[in-house]
Amino acid sequence: MPPGTLPPVEVPELRVVFTPAGRTGAVSDGTTVLDAARQLGVDLDSVCGGRGICGRCQVTPSLGTFDKWAITAGSDALSPPGATEAAYSGRRPLDAGSRLGCQARIRADVVVDVPPDSQLHGPVVRKTVDVGDIALDPLATLHVVTVPPPTLDERRGLAQVIIDCVADEWDVHLAGILPEALAGLHASVAAGSPDDADGRLVTVAVRWSGSEPRERTGMVMAVWPGVVTAALGVAIDIGSTTIAGHLIDLHSGDVLASAGRMNPQIRLGEDLMSRVSYVMMNPGGAQELTALVRDCLATLITELCSDAGAEPDAVLEVVLVGNPIMIHIALGIDPTPLGQAPFTLATDAAVELDGPDMDLPCPSARVYVGPAIAGHVGADTAAAVLAGGPHRDGAVTLLVDVGTNAEIVLGSAEGLWAASSPTGPAFEGAQISCGQRATPGAIERVRIDPVTWAPRVRVIGCELWSDERGFAEAVERRAAAGNRSAAAGVTGICGSGIIEVIAEMYLAGVLSSDGVIAAPPGEGARAARVISDGRTWSYVLYEPPEDADGPTITVTQNDVRAIQLAKAALRAGIDLLREHAGIEAPDRVQLAGAFGAHIDPVRAMVLGLIGDCEPDEVRSVGNAAGTGAVRALLSGSQRAEMEQVVRSIRKIETAIEPRFQELFVAAMALPHATARTPLLAAVVDLPERDDSVPTGADSAKMQPPTRRRRAGRRR
Repeated sequence: MPPGTLPPVEVPELRVVFTPAGRTGAVSDGTTVLDAARQLGVDLDSVCGGRGICGRCQVTPSLGTFDKWAITAGSDALSPPGATEAAYSGRRPLDAGSRLGCQARIRADVVVDVPPDSQLHGPVVRKTVDVGDIALDPLATLHVVTVPPPTLDERRGLAQVIIDCVADEWDVHLAGILPEALAGLHASVAAGSPDDADGRLVTVAVRWSGSEPRERTGMVMAVWPGVVTAALGVAIDIGSTTIAGHLIDLHSGDVLASAGRMNPQIRLGEDLMSRVSYVMMNPGGAQELTALVRDCLATLITELCSDAGAEPDAVLEVVLVGNPIMIHIALGIDPTPLGQAPFTLATDAAVELDGPDMDLPCPSARVYVGPAIAGHVGADTAAAVLAGGPHRDGAVTLLVDVGTNAEIVLGSAEGLWAASSPTGPAFEGAQISCGQRATPGAIERVRIDPVTWAPRVRVIGCELWSDERGFAEAVERRAAAGNRSAAAGVTGICGSGIIEVIAEMYLAGVLSSDGVIAAPPGEGARAARVISDGRTWSYVLYEPPEDADGPTITVTQNDVRAIQLAKAALRAGIDLLREHAGIEAPDRVQLAGAFGAHIDPVRAMVLGLIGDCEPDEVRSVGNAAGTGAVRALLSGSQRAEMEQVVRSIRKIETAIEPRFQELFVAAMALPHATARTPLLAAVVDLPERDDSVPTGADSAKMQPPTRRRRAGRRR
């Protein structure tokens, strides 16, 4: 160094984590959040070039202690708001607590949430419902009656007059009136439509309790002026990632509107255990999580009613299902006992309360929260069982709801067994280098030529394959139609695409049965598809055209390992249930959930996800939890059936099963280290097995994803 020259100043590296993408990395002190997002490939919108004008890059810093990432973020983690943010007056208001990503600079380790409105590609919520044929048996009914004008010699109170009117005109005998219906009683009758002899037409909403129709007790829950013909109900599946709901006409069973929103709790923890850890490490964390989910529920109900041209006041019934941790949080119950063995539920019974008790905009609604099966198998699984009906059939059914925590049910009318396996978020795109959630531009289908190793892909939002004429133009049109950045293109790999690419790499010989990416074989077409990644190799799945922007999508060795770990945890749980139930193989497989709805059954079997079975007997049952919730909304008898079957299910706790580790190691191999696959081999050409190679050998050093014995413990 020449005399008089100062040494270079070292700028400290700071850790930043972006949720819900789960991307983490190191950036220099003073880097803007927008620049950090671009460096890490995070989906953060901006059209004004970072000048603080458009407001599309709004983010929310998450403050507190995050055990999963070993980060404690305070209010000084980002630079204070400056003059640009103070003067900002764009179309999209700057919400309280939010910052402009182009102006906020990172000053310390921080967790930053990117809300859906700030993402280039809004989430695709693929949750629909088909309840099939059920007998409508709603627990809320409407009765239009004429209330006679008051007289001086009337000795009855107005409530009793209305109850008697329902009895006289409908031959329906009620037990009384709920206190919350009394406040507006006089005003509703006074505003009622005029009828004969100055009487007033009003609509009486009745709430029924009891499982058997003949034994039910009815109470007046609301009185509305005039004639109201629609009794509305809402069924909601509170998922850890997505909250999806359906607005239903209780009298016809018609689905009037469906909608979904990303669970806002993601910014405080990507997976359930991280959220429990957040509660344990941050005073007031439980109340914060409860407020977030309740606000989301209220917003979702309002959105559903708006889409159907209805008012939330008309909602009389709400059914909620979800995993135990989400249900505990929604009810305002401390979830921390579920973060450590023995995973004790506050209650496994169904819970009923009034809408205002959960801050819902439905003053007359009763909220029914479905029963749980065990500490990590909740009301969402109970609802899925109700929808799938394995307890009604003599055939053996394997029901699998694939998510960050996979729920598994196996059995028939002779008996059901259930378990949960902590698969982690890899199947949803997290922990994958080019992984992302299911949004337009994400690769969802893959085929690989076994001779050249050349891939073909299809993305969400485009029906063409990448080798078909017009693919690039179609992807560009999709991006333009969304009025988003022109640099959208092919953006990453979603869950179903991850399943397919790993299975196809194995079928083509890119992967060994141990899950090792093969070194490129000299020169030629194959060599161009596999590139060096330090000490390992990566497979090039997609490269954008030379004249187009966008990332090169690769599958790394670490990506393969993450999928192996997730699928081995799921498969080990399935194998445990088979052993306990004494069942060699199921007669049919039902894949539930938004992710399960888009898995290719054959590729799932190649991966070894569900074991060997007839591919034609593997089918998606869609959002089975949402479907079960709707069935419970439309029928008191269905609720009683769900509560009854839940009590009969035998739960196997994988966390304490001595065989789980052994089964997990065997399941690391593709498709499996020891299990044969004759049914799969009949429909697809599998690579020859080399039994001299100790399949899964290095995977024995790995540990399955586990529920920490103490969720708040630092690693």
